[in-house]
Amino acid sequence: MATKSSSSRPSGKPTVVSWREARPAPVVLLSGPEDYLASKASELIRTQVRTAQPGAELVTLDAAAYGAGSLGLQSSPSLFGDWKIIEVAGLASMNDEFLQDALAYLADPAPDVVLVLRHSGGNRGKKLLDAISASGGVSVDCQPLKKDADKADFVSAEFRLARRRIDGDAVRALVAAVGSQLSELAAACHQLIADTVGDVTSEAVEKYYGGRVEATGFKVADAALAGRTAQALSMLRHALATGADPVPLVAALAMKVRAVAKVHGASGSSAQLARSLGMAPWQVDQARREAQRFSSESLARCVRALADADAQVKGGSRDPVYAVERAVTIIALGDR
Repeated sequence: MATKSSSSRPSGKPTVVSWREARPAPVVLLSGPEDYLASKASELIRTQVRTAQPGAELVTLDAAAYGAGSLGLQSSPSLFGDWKIIEVAGLASMNDEFLQDALAYLADPAPDVVLVLRHSGGNRGKKLLDAISASGGVSVDCQPLKKDADKADFVSAEFRLARRRIDGDAVRALVAAVGSQLSELAAACHQLIADTVGDVTSEAVEKYYGGRVEATGFKVADAALAGRTAQALSMLRHALATGADPVPLVAALAMKVRAVAKVHGASGSSAQLARSLGMAPWQVDQARREAQRFSSESLARCVRALADADAQVKGGSRDPVYAVERAVTIIALGDR
């Protein structure tokens, strides 16, 4: 918790922390486009401030529609000496009035204020971001979780914090089912935690989210890589019939095939390969099992088919569905 004396901050590089480590400071920057992480970091900071200062007032400002002088007015000492949390959204589209006032504020932050600034990305306000960095403030990393391994770690952490266990297969099934949006993935974790007892298994995930699992590109890719041609094509057609976009379906196929290509012919333990290839050990194990169906030549055919499909679903063909079906068929055939 920040104190009155903490407004005199040392200059230097900012302290960069994850959203789970967000803490009050005179100035906190929530940096990155993932709104869910930013909202959870803000919530965590508010909770910590109000635990120490129950009367702390929350003030919200919009940097894009900011009126000159508002920050100075809101950060001025309260008549009753209460703390304030000032949350400013929209720094990526801030106006010049906010930029000038914020730069002035950084030079002399108010002692009983926690200023939380939300910047989703881009170059707007770079001068302010540089000033925050030079002041040694706290920067909370709100970058999206793009890799399945990172999303799996997120799921595991949510269950660990709730003092519940979820097995590895269930983690992977949950990520495959609802991993496209982090907010949805978090909501799914909380639902399973609330609605189940004991260890959460893949059967529980299938019960709650099985329909969504079957309509994802990763399930299609798993069936294709296992050589289950009919099942893969059936899932693909179901996904497309329920509104799935061919572009992310091809991206999911490509991601899985790239993982197989990375481990094909590679030697070493799962842990060693995971470190060198930037994969999770379970991903290495799965890719190795799938790689047994492929020679170097058949993998090359799959890569070419996916490259063709990618080009065709992005406007190079009048029939993108056929392009995806052809790629799925080639992958499922393997060395046959």
